[in-house]
Amino acid sequence: MMISNDYVLELNSVFYSGQVEPASCAQRLLGSVKTGVILKDVSMTVYSGEVMAILGSKGSGKKALLDVIARRVQGPTRGQILLNNQPLSLTVFNQRCGYVTHKCDLIPGLTVEENLYYTPTKLAGYVKKSKVKQVMADLALSQIAGRCTENLNKSEFRRLMIGLQLVKDPVVLLLDEPTWDLDPLNTYLVISILSNAAKKYGSAIILTMEKPRSDVFPFLERVLYLCLGDVVYSGGTRQMLEYFNEIGFPCPQLENPLMYYLCLSTVDRRSRERFVESNHQIAALVEKFKIEGGIYRKGTSMNHPMEHGLGLGNKIPLLLEKPGTFRVGWTLYTRLMASTISFRKCGLKSMFLRLFLLPLFHLMLWSIYREMKNYQHTFVTRNGLILNILCGSYFIGIINAISLFSVYRTRYFQESQEGLYGGTSFLMTYNFFTIPFSLISTALATAIIYPLVGSFSEPMEYLYFTLILWACYLFSEQQTMAILIMVKDQLSAAIFSIYITCVCIAVGSGLLRSMKGLQDWLYYLTYGIQARYASAFLNRQIFLAPSMQTALSFDQTKNCSNMNLIESSGSLSNNPYCRYPNGQAYLTERYSRDATDVIFNGVLDFDINLGVTFAFAVGMLVFNLFLYILPLPAFIKAKFRE
Repeated sequence: MMISNDYVLELNSVFYSGQVEPASCAQRLLGSVKTGVILKDVSMTVYSGEVMAILGSKGSGKKALLDVIARRVQGPTRGQILLNNQPLSLTVFNQRCGYVTHKCDLIPGLTVEENLYYTPTKLAGYVKKSKVKQVMADLALSQIAGRCTENLNKSEFRRLMIGLQLVKDPVVLLLDEPTWDLDPLNTYLVISILSNAAKKYGSAIILTMEKPRSDVFPFLERVLYLCLGDVVYSGGTRQMLEYFNEIGFPCPQLENPLMYYLCLSTVDRRSRERFVESNHQIAALVEKFKIEGGIYRKGTSMNHPMEHGLGLGNKIPLLLEKPGTFRVGWTLYTRLMASTISFRKCGLKSMFLRLFLLPLFHLMLWSIYREMKNYQHTFVTRNGLILNILCGSYFIGIINAISLFSVYRTRYFQESQEGLYGGTSFLMTYNFFTIPFSLISTALATAIIYPLVGSFSEPMEYLYFTLILWACYLFSEQQTMAILIMVKDQLSAAIFSIYITCVCIAVGSGLLRSMKGLQDWLYYLTYGIQARYASAFLNRQIFLAPSMQTALSFDQTKNCSNMNLIESSGSLSNNPYCRYPNGQAYLTERYSRDATDVIFNGVLDFDINLGVTFAFAVGMLVFNLFLYILPLPAFIKAKFRE
């Protein structure tokens, strides 16, 4: 009778065709990628508690075979992939199996224990803590449980990657080159740990290796040799010696049998003659195994109860109840808190960027503009102050998105491939966590700069000032997050987002160029730019203040009052020293396109500018929610995962 941890994974005559050469983005979009057959008639069997190594030279199809088992390939496949005689679908694999890829981007600032604990699973509370401690002990990670991921060596990092899958109790665990670039001692350690984990947890472990060492031979119950997608041998490791001996290829004494037969299964490219000879030899080996290898493929050195088909007729349910959306969201939220609110280096950096970067920028502005006087040049000075305040809100929002969001985005792409959560849950959780920080940061920054342009005796004016800057910050942050879903490189995404923002400020804000001088088509285009409404609101609040409604002197010696402006030119408007009689005249020059009063033509309407500025921020938030649930081309998602 089958016990709960008895599983068998079978592949029967699996073929797979896919991309065989690297392709550019344009080639992928145009569908001109060169494809070919990568896996040819691959059959294998592995039982729970066993470790199987897939061996082959580069390009033999090792990783492609893991991707086919994991249902992560895009090309056509044929054949059967069965788990306990039931088809292994993508849903079943994501729920019951695990895949340790060659690359994994973990969140900096989290310790080893926190990375394991904050992995979304169906476990919670004390049970999950116990499971994490058990996995750390099994992977020899207990001594470094409090060490941050960025301080781990290669071996520790690989074992942590394995632990992220073991904490989910997989019945089948795939690993792509888990010993790549490790020294012999750590290679032995990783393989021995995997062997113990297979027996302890009852998992079937399948791993790829390019250069197997002889000391890992005792830990491998099964082996599969691939050459250009063809199976040279698949079966028990110890039976392998018997099989090759019978067909005339005995392993010499003192040789590493794993490496010896790997060389036998590799095309020799040192000369044309050797290439042709080795090709014919491998083709003969492939045909030989197809004829005589059936008993070796299912046989094993272990006396496994399923070896003779025991219990295979009793189908057990493979799908389990998934963790609830709220539990997954809470796990992601607490992981964000743990990586941000801490006294570690990454935590302090994150807190500084989220809370203090914008106030620090406003403090710098305050030190530059604190000596503003109410003379004629204050119109230009205050215009520059508004420009700098707007640019600070936009650009610091971009900096924070690039510096902080990109690592969570990459982790999301990797975990979403495992079916742990979707884009909506990820983005809503991230925004729910980060938006309060941006509001607090903007409020602190506004408190520093606001005394230069207003009075705290009017708290609502301060509140509106804060809300406008906050909306600009949110918009630029969300705009950059939208770009980051398509662009992996942080610098490229930052340059693109900054360029868009600079164009919008230059065209739509009226701060660098008067609206009066814009062509009609460009003027109407500004209605679709947030900076138009934000700058109009700030200009109204500053230049229509009571202190800006009197005729300002040019300086201490030249007065612009009506009594002292009777000169040869005769009027205030023609006076070489006094260009603007008041703030309203300045706004009329910047925003009015006809003779009507700028206050009444809607450009500076208080409610419209406040509402539309926030509508842009909310609209970008909603747009991102839809963007992160849209199906993206596979090659775009793949660049964040590998």
